[in-house]
Amino acid sequence: MLTAAHLQALGLDASWLDPLNATFDRFAINTPQRMAAFIGQCGHESAGFHTLNENLNYSAQGLRNTWPKRFPDDATANAYARQPEKIANKVYADRMGNGNEASGEGWRYHGRGLIQLTGKANYQAAGTALGVDLVSSPDQVAAPEYAALTAGWFWDSHKLNALADKQDNTGITKAINGGTLGLDDRVARTNKALAVLKG
Repeated sequence: MLTAAHLQALGLDASWLDPLNATFDRFAINTPQRMAAFIGQCGHESAGFHTLNENLNYSAQGLRNTWPKRFPDDATANAYARQPEKIANKVYADRMGNGNEASGEGWRYHGRGLIQLTGKANYQAAGTALGVDLVSSPDQVAAPEYAALTAGWFWDSHKLNALADKQDNTGITKAINGGTLGLDDRVARTNKALAVLKG
């Protein structure tokens, strides 16, 4: 069980206390190792529990670097640069349960929450599991309660408690990120949380 003192020691806002405890209770994130791994990974993904909306404000070069197949030349990239809604509708079109670019679903279901829930199919699956309609009101995922619960749903559906029990930070990172981006920061955040929770 997290306490207000734990959050203070971790530099987290008190508004996270109930959402995190509800998530931990629901998904059996109930040992110091599991809680610390969750806090460490979510802390990295959300810039310290501050960023709950995906930043899609890319420059033309950023678009070409990140999505070279979707932005194969400068002209295409320049037409989308620094337009987050337009970018989301293009890069998330026709995938993850979203409709085509014109549907607007790429933006409607862009990444939100502590572990960026992305795509209509994921909003549907998480909402069904949690008993709430996230498809009709996706902005709920950018508020602490569902930012935490959807991250807990992801954690549980990817069986990350088992990896946390083994302190397999690399395995957890790969499950969340698809690679090992930010591994050092994730490990540092996890170790700090573990020290606080055991302290």
